[in-house]
Amino acid sequence: MDVLIYLIPIALLLGALGLGAFLWSLKSGQYDDLEGSKWRILDDDDLPDK
Repeated sequence: MDVLIYLIPIALLLGALGLGAFLWSLKSGQYDDLEGSKWRILDDDDLPDK
């Protein structure tokens, strides 16, 4: 039971780090354009213009 003294703060710290990373990704715009990626793969930019 003495190990819980160490494991609980470590678990809280890891949870806070995960939440911080998620909030940072929201702030930096990672989830702004969810539809663009699937259409960007179909775009053929390497074809020559006629």
